[in-house]
Amino acid sequence: MHPDRLREEQERGLTIVLGFAWLTLPNGEEIGVVDVPGHRDFIENMLSGVGAMDAALFVVAADEGVMPQTREHLAILDLLQIQGGVVALTKIDLVSDSEWLELVEADIREALSGTVLDSAPLVRVSARTGQGIPELVSALESTLAEKPPRPDLGRPRLYVDRVFSVSGFGTVVTGTLTDGSLRVGDEVAVLPQGLQGRVRGLQTHKRKTQLAVPGSRTAVNISGIDLDRIHRGDVVCRPGDYQPTRRMDVHFRLLAEATQPVKHNTEMKLFLGAAEVMARLRLLGADMLEPGGEVWLQLEFAEPIVAVRGDRYILRRPSPPETVGGGAVVDPHPRGRHKRFDQAVLDRFETLARGTPAEIFLQALAPLGAAPFKDVVSRASLDQSLIREAYDELNASGQVLSLGGDPQEQHNTLIASRGYWNQLQRRAEGEVAAFHQIHPLRHGIPREELKSRLGISVRIFETLIKSLTTEGRLEEMSLRGGMPGISVRPVVRQPGHAVAFTGEQKKVVDGLLRKFAANPYSPPSVKECVSEVGEEPYYALVDLEILFPISDEVVFRREDYENMLKSVRNILGAEGSISIAQVRDHFDTSRRYVLAFMEHLDAIGVTIRVGDVRKLKQ
Repeated sequence: MHPDRLREEQERGLTIVLGFAWLTLPNGEEIGVVDVPGHRDFIENMLSGVGAMDAALFVVAADEGVMPQTREHLAILDLLQIQGGVVALTKIDLVSDSEWLELVEADIREALSGTVLDSAPLVRVSARTGQGIPELVSALESTLAEKPPRPDLGRPRLYVDRVFSVSGFGTVVTGTLTDGSLRVGDEVAVLPQGLQGRVRGLQTHKRKTQLAVPGSRTAVNISGIDLDRIHRGDVVCRPGDYQPTRRMDVHFRLLAEATQPVKHNTEMKLFLGAAEVMARLRLLGADMLEPGGEVWLQLEFAEPIVAVRGDRYILRRPSPPETVGGGAVVDPHPRGRHKRFDQAVLDRFETLARGTPAEIFLQALAPLGAAPFKDVVSRASLDQSLIREAYDELNASGQVLSLGGDPQEQHNTLIASRGYWNQLQRRAEGEVAAFHQIHPLRHGIPREELKSRLGISVRIFETLIKSLTTEGRLEEMSLRGGMPGISVRPVVRQPGHAVAFTGEQKKVVDGLLRKFAANPYSPPSVKECVSEVGEEPYYALVDLEILFPISDEVVFRREDYENMLKSVRNILGAEGSISIAQVRDHFDTSRRYVLAFMEHLDAIGVTIRVGDVRKLKQ
């Protein structure tokens, strides 16, 4: 697919604005691709699309080699810490000299040395001939296989990189979703304006979906907000999850290639997510920073933005345009202006750089998913005085959940990270959906089978099912499984799922039931039923309690079974006992059916065998 959608781009053969595409890898994974401009004149467009990437496909033309824009793009990837990727050495069909290719590769490796792409695989390719394309796809697959799933922190945010209108639907925004999931029907806010709306529809790779997950390229159809009120760089999130800021504390690295030092009170352009704002730089602990140096900054913005601790950003000089450096957000909401040479402030930044107690606690919990509180405390190695502060902060923000009880009083109480819990809920829903797809004629997946597939403890499973059923995302029901009085099978299903036979299945099922009606007490055997209608339709009839199997071989219709049970109870009530021969003669059937039926009544506690007769069990 061609990500250059503008006529000017296609005529000039030059990417100007962000383009979007997707690719299905050989392993079946579908990945989103953001095509960013490479030309130096459009670096700022590039910055609006590169921030949320998992990996980079770094393209260098074989007939040109490493260009100035190559180095600037590489510096940006390094500042944003886009960990890893693949290097594509393109247009090799235009180069006949193998020694030249070797020199270009050596030049590329030298440029990549010491950066996030230091160990990236390099693949020679030609888009025209197709040479190297399979190897390139394989390298992408291997690189992305090493990437962990994007965490679901329960606080979705989407930096808007496109805004447009669709006839009949209204406002649509696109971006890469991070930190949480969005569902159709969710209430959302658009920041920094504070607009309120609702998710009318979601698409990922032009396919409608009810749920968009972290890391996915997502189009959100928002109702209640006019098109002209949303702009590139705005953030779509849930109301109350984030607050805009006009000031934040950051760590900053000035590129060694920068053409001049950075002085206190300099104004520059800040790029974070898809946002672009003017920022005034307040140097802390220094008056000037030389190229290659690092410093703490307090940034003050001309317009509010949305940021989270740990977000990466880029700073560019407006004139002459130049990428000067970047770093990480340490505190997105400082209480006020800092004294520039206050040692206590600088010491606090050093502590924050290592991680707050809450972050350390969350990092300890993350690999465990769900664990006893005491195990998390031990793994975090936090001072006891910080435990309550860390837990309260994470619990208040919804990043940590208690699965019952107060962790401070019951150290064996299980707690879970919001990300783990959200992923577990999605896995459970996915397993149920997959079961319905494979077995459309079953009411639902057996409870124990679902627990086994998820590989979790009984305690976590019970809490999980309770949460999903309370939220209306799944339903539970109990099936008698055709063994009245003995077998009750709890199953889990999607809300509203109903068993429905196809036209062809209904024909054969009706034919089978006519045979039961013709010989109600000498019906077809289980084996004959399965042979006639198929295994799935047969078990559907059992789950629907139309058929009641009483043994591995004998099955009756429900109404015939109930008639037999009522008749036997009446005879026993009148005569006190009954023999196999009496039952056989009463129902004009064979000994095979009667034996199975009476042994079944013994098993469910209706009758008891005394010699050659049965009596009602007291």
